[in-house]
Amino acid sequence: MRTKIQGGTIVNEGRSFKGSLIINDDRIEDIIENEQTPRGDYDKSVDATGCYVLPGVIDEHVHFREPGLTQKADIESESRAAAFGGVTTFFDMPNCQPQTTTLEALEDKFARAEQTSHVNYSFFFGATNNNVGLFRQLDPTRIPGIKLFMGASTGNMLVDQMDALHQIFQACADLDLPLMTHCEDSGIIAKNMQRFKLVCGDDPDVRFHFIIRDEEACYRSTALAVQLALQHHTRLHVAHLTTARELQLFEPCEDNYLPQITAEAVIAHLWFTAADTLKLGARIKCNPSIKMPADRVELRKALTDGRISTIGTDHAPHEWSKKQGGCVRAASGMPMLQFSLPAMLQLVNDGVLSIEKLVTLMCHHPAMLFSVSDRGFLRKGYKADIAIVKPDSPWIVTSDVIQSKCGWSPMEGQTFDWQVKQTFCNGRLIYDQGQFDENSRGEAVRFRQK
Repeated sequence: MRTKIQGGTIVNEGRSFKGSLIINDDRIEDIIENEQTPRGDYDKSVDATGCYVLPGVIDEHVHFREPGLTQKADIESESRAAAFGGVTTFFDMPNCQPQTTTLEALEDKFARAEQTSHVNYSFFFGATNNNVGLFRQLDPTRIPGIKLFMGASTGNMLVDQMDALHQIFQACADLDLPLMTHCEDSGIIAKNMQRFKLVCGDDPDVRFHFIIRDEEACYRSTALAVQLALQHHTRLHVAHLTTARELQLFEPCEDNYLPQITAEAVIAHLWFTAADTLKLGARIKCNPSIKMPADRVELRKALTDGRISTIGTDHAPHEWSKKQGGCVRAASGMPMLQFSLPAMLQLVNDGVLSIEKLVTLMCHHPAMLFSVSDRGFLRKGYKADIAIVKPDSPWIVTSDVIQSKCGWSPMEGQTFDWQVKQTFCNGRLIYDQGQFDENSRGEAVRFRQK
């Protein structure tokens, strides 16, 4: 089947230009740089006039909760939310039940996704204090890398033994597997929590969350991760940076070059500050915590100066009942996948970054960092994963548009000026201006193929 997308502005590899894309079955057949109507016979024609044509977003950091926690979310529901938001590929994290820390658990997740995922998928393998011996049995062409929790988080996957940390960093270096870390110092957090419990009771108000899980807890753990990566020559990617101080640990990257040690920012920390907790409460409670306005300013600057290499979501749905309470009782995490691209495009309107840089951070760099095969760029011969977005089309996030299984979003009531109009995944139009192809199925992503 041949499809023609014409009339739009194509954004790819640092450039924006008027042109047309030709899709043949699941791949991009041609890219034409002019405003003329491409000749030839086509089974489908898409008019993208007034729109921007982007590579489909690769979200390197999601928690789809399957298996074991499917009352919160599952692969079907959250991959549908992805399609509505122009996200065509996700990499899921291992802190589900059972944890993705055995070969059997990893295979089970692939089997589940093959049956139900509407977009492309892969899964991080989780590190523990004693499973480093399994790393050599992993197929590096099927997974993005290893996920390591170097601090307290949900899922009880904390690795806190120095011998185990050294072994994990060295094994990833030997196997040339990227290591993605969650960095918070558990000891600092525990001391802060105890101090607040003495004053505020067993469940301190959520407005203290950013003080309990503070800058020092983040910096101490991130600095250790960087130190270990330098010592072992590991390709390190630090997830969800939150503080200006941590940014000092990272050297700027370039659009076409990523250093050995890189950092991710996620939507929550780029959009909100701790002051928003006064209005939104536990809706925006997450780990690591949302910090001060000055930290958000520096994180936004780092999007354009190269200290931040990728943008993810840390999409982590919970039932609404579990989000009630304070620093102890309310669950940490929020659904964000469906609205990540509109939110970042709003920051484009606000002058925080250019649309070309957005595409680099949300599409190109995730593909480069994890050595994704044939995705993340609009190139001849690449898989036709495409998001078509329209500016100057204001809409309000209401509960009825939310596709995530949990049914709520911290973005409810927010007006966005950009709309995701259409999403193609592997050449198939799976989302079209509110209409969704329930029969669509994504593919397992391939990595590091020669």
